[in-house]
Amino acid sequence: MANVSDDTMQGKGCGQRGRAGRHAAGCDPVKRDQILNGAYAVFSRMGFDAASMNDITREANVSKGTIYVYFESKEDLFEALVDRERDLLFRDMHTALEGDDSVPAKLRRFGKILTRLITSDKVIQAQRIVIGVSERMPALGASFYKKGPRQGKQLLTDFLEQQVSAGLLAIDDIDLASYQFAELCLAGLFRRRIFAEMPKPPSHAEIERNVDGALRVFLAAYATSACPNA
Repeated sequence: MANVSDDTMQGKGCGQRGRAGRHAAGCDPVKRDQILNGAYAVFSRMGFDAASMNDITREANVSKGTIYVYFESKEDLFEALVDRERDLLFRDMHTALEGDDSVPAKLRRFGKILTRLITSDKVIQAQRIVIGVSERMPALGASFYKKGPRQGKQLLTDFLEQQVSAGLLAIDDIDLASYQFAELCLAGLFRRRIFAEMPKPPSHAEIERNVDGALRVFLAAYATSACPNA
């Protein structure tokens, strides 16, 4: 698990240390990570609703008072956990569409990363937890989507807009097309994973098969004659 960044801590007013190099209350990144690690274990094992702050204090080996110095509520703790895991999981996506490769090569790379990520045990587990509480706490579900899946979609949308401007793709509705490519990559995998019909993540070969098929359909619909390897 990664430690919290300096920017994150400074955003909480934690940019400076106190006497003898000690962190101010609620500003120790190691202690914060210790709590988040405990919360991850509890939420993964029990789900959001069944988990209590007492469960998390025991798992993290901290006092309840210490938890509330760092996090206002269980919801606040869960959102912080989602933020941390999102940054770790989505970092490869930010570079998938960069470089001098052809449009098909970049889309293939992005599709493989996306499919591997969305069907991974960690992300499937997180989505099940969020889905379970979204009807009662829609703001939590909306925040999860905004900070995770929507970011990946925006990366793809921006890339497609660039390729349309360059004359390599011809797309009337870029927003819809970005959804279409993602759904094609996940076809036959995501729902089977989320409902536990597929108990393990898809293999490398299964992901390649899906993404290559998605790419053929997508380029057949949207690639221009100027698009290399189309």
